[in-house]
Amino acid sequence: MRRFLTAVAAAVCLALPASAAQSPGYVALTFDDGPSGRFTRELLDGLYDRGVKATFLLCGYRIRQYPDVTQRIYEEGHEIGFHGYSHKNMKNLSRRDIASEILDTEALLPAGCHPVFLRPPGGCCSDSVRQVAQARELAILGWSVDPRDWENHDTASVEKKVLSQVHDGDIILLHDMSDSSVAAALEIIDVLQEEGWEFLTVSELARRRGAELRPGRRYDKFPEPESPPQ
Repeated sequence: MRRFLTAVAAAVCLALPASAAQSPGYVALTFDDGPSGRFTRELLDGLYDRGVKATFLLCGYRIRQYPDVTQRIYEEGHEIGFHGYSHKNMKNLSRRDIASEILDTEALLPAGCHPVFLRPPGGCCSDSVRQVAQARELAILGWSVDPRDWENHDTASVEKKVLSQVHDGDIILLHDMSDSSVAAALEIIDVLQEEGWEFLTVSELARRRGAELRPGRRYDKFPEPESPPQ
């Protein structure tokens, strides 16, 4: 009987999709390029209903357009990070211009908001980016799951890509810039929450894993630390 039950359990695991076959863990949802008005408001409504906190990498020129949405992101307990003021490729900028991208954005943030992450647009980094981030005491935020939702506007396809790739400790890259991205994000949450996964901000995920964030260093994910050999 025990052998039969073991075989049945193995068959069930093989039949499950990749995201369901692994043990539930912790992941962080991140949203670039916003705030974007209606799309961000709809996303915030969905996150609130699901009790999920996310990390938003904001552009300064969009904060200027939507200060009320930025304030709501902050007041509802989500994490805010820098994505530059103009969304220019920082790899091609001088250290002075990179610093201006950060400082001009910082001046528009809600009172009391002190970001700890810089995500350069496109993830494009350079020695100058790292040096400015270190001087401004900012860690550089990468990602480990990218469904390229900025070019793929099929909700089901974006959802499938994330669910087929996600692992414990992943940082998922999305954008709050379209109906399809927002819908995919909320469906991803629904599926993973049903399986027992927990969503954290990136800072919360780092703390959960005992990671010390170092200015100027890039972080793409925060997996469970490996146990020392016995």
